[in-house]
Amino acid sequence: MKTILYVEDDEDNIYMLSRRLQREGFNVLIARNGIEGVEAARTQKPELIIMDLVLPEMDGFQAATQLRENVDTQHIPIVALSASVLPEHQHRATDAGCDDFEVKPVDFPRLITKINKLINQSRQK
Repeated sequence: MKTILYVEDDEDNIYMLSRRLQREGFNVLIARNGIEGVEAARTQKPELIIMDLVLPEMDGFQAATQLRENVDTQHIPIVALSASVLPEHQHRATDAGCDDFEVKPVDFPRLITKINKLINQSRQK
């Protein structure tokens, strides 16, 4: 079973997205802030990370940067999530090391396509 780390602080978003991912056959780990997300990625080694960008303790931009700087986590694909459609947020996410970007509310079929593509690309490396 493929494991996804979902870094999100909003309980409604956690409930909705994690349940849908579980129905698709994924094991879903939850971290509620950037610090927990970085630590969970290092210790749990998920196949993919879904990272909200606006988080307490450490935002998603900083967390993604730390993950990319660590040899143990730099290979894990990251999909950034944001309610913002501003191009500068997408550019900041890419600059921080995110592999893709998805706007909230999530288009679930599109997100699943991105997840599967990124996991398959990561496994081929």
